[in-house]
Amino acid sequence: MSDKRIEKDSLGEVEVPANALWAAQTQRAIDNFPVSGRPMPGAFIHAVVRIKRSAARANAVLGLLDAEHAQAIETACDEVLGGAHADQFPVDVFQTGSGTSTNMNVNEVIARLASGHSSEPVNANDHVNMSQSSNDVIPTAIHLSAVTEVHESLLPALDHMMQTIAGREQETESVVKTGRTHLMDAMPVTLAQELRTWRDQISNARDRLEQAAKDLLRIPQGGTAVGTGVNAHADFARLFAEELSALTDHHFTALEHPFVGQSAIDAPVALSSAYRGLGTVVMKIANDLRWMNSGPIHGLGEITLPALQPGSSIMPGKVNPVIPESAAMAAAQVTGLDATVNTAGQSGNFQLNVMLPLVGWNLLEMNGLLANTARVMADKAIAGFTVNSEVMAEAVGKNPVLVTTLNPVIGYAKAAEVAKKAYATGRSILDVAKEETDVAENELRDLLDPIKQTKGGLPDA
Repeated sequence: MSDKRIEKDSLGEVEVPANALWAAQTQRAIDNFPVSGRPMPGAFIHAVVRIKRSAARANAVLGLLDAEHAQAIETACDEVLGGAHADQFPVDVFQTGSGTSTNMNVNEVIARLASGHSSEPVNANDHVNMSQSSNDVIPTAIHLSAVTEVHESLLPALDHMMQTIAGREQETESVVKTGRTHLMDAMPVTLAQELRTWRDQISNARDRLEQAAKDLLRIPQGGTAVGTGVNAHADFARLFAEELSALTDHHFTALEHPFVGQSAIDAPVALSSAYRGLGTVVMKIANDLRWMNSGPIHGLGEITLPALQPGSSIMPGKVNPVIPESAAMAAAQVTGLDATVNTAGQSGNFQLNVMLPLVGWNLLEMNGLLANTARVMADKAIAGFTVNSEVMAEAVGKNPVLVTTLNPVIGYAKAAEVAKKAYATGRSILDVAKEETDVAENELRDLLDPIKQTKGGLPDA
């Protein structure tokens, strides 16, 4: 038997692998775009398949698609959504800017599968793509896949990271360390305060992500070719949104003016920006962890991260902060991907953006990088680091900046003299202050108490 078969489209005949579920247009895309070797992510394909399933149901309710064809399409979609035929969607990310090749890839596969469940053939264009265009399907798939992945993977990962940090906060409320501004010694803080800062940053980034995902619940499906809804029933967009909502447990609504979701991708760009913002938070936390772990002899050595692997091929015994380094690289990648999405957002020419597949792929890539990184950082770095309390206490005791709380009592200039003398002689602030001021020792001890200093405010009257 031949390992090829002949399929036809409007341009003529095309040879297709005999066992492939796709047809001519998919094969043309495979032949035309051997660019990256990266097909659209499975989450994106499943989003398109959910769109096909919801459209079939809406068209059936409207009396446009007969019940047998509609049921056959639903059955075929359920097969794919159940995990079957994942290898049948090979079209490269770098394809036609509308994503037509991916839309037709799904149309052709679903049509072939559905034909096996119907007494009459199911057509990729006339039945599976009824009341649709690539120009509204692919933007809607961007919205749907992003919303799904934010809620199913990223937000739970961030919640887990925040819970992990909160647990470490409770353990370190009484651990005082040297605060640092400009990487220079500053007033003391507790380790719990430092950790709380990370947790609040993540929480705020989470809120921004959740809001950006909420804005994606308004979808352009029903706009068809240019946003006018040509060849779609007037009630299709509303019914489609209802069907998609029932299928996904997210409340989608039709954009009142679908043009804005097809010619522009402002909502996906906003989500990308929120991803970048979270990446910035991840980078800050990763760098703090690296500095705190630095040493162990000639660095800060405030914490010791779990030893996960040998750190050098030539220096025995060296262990590196591999998890923060991995996180920092992931954060840098997210920043770059966001720049790409921003450029793509500027590529909406009149009634269609022409970088849609790239946007869909990048959003899901950012989501995956950040979700995985959040869990790895929580479980392999934050949860298990050892607190070197004695190292931190010793550094706090030698810190001349403790003199700051004497300012309201002896004045800034005198406090500066005390600090300089303490630093030059290597003596404690307390000893020098006893010599250089008229303040009683018990009052000095109270004013210079590091744990009290972490609570802020003015000296007791």
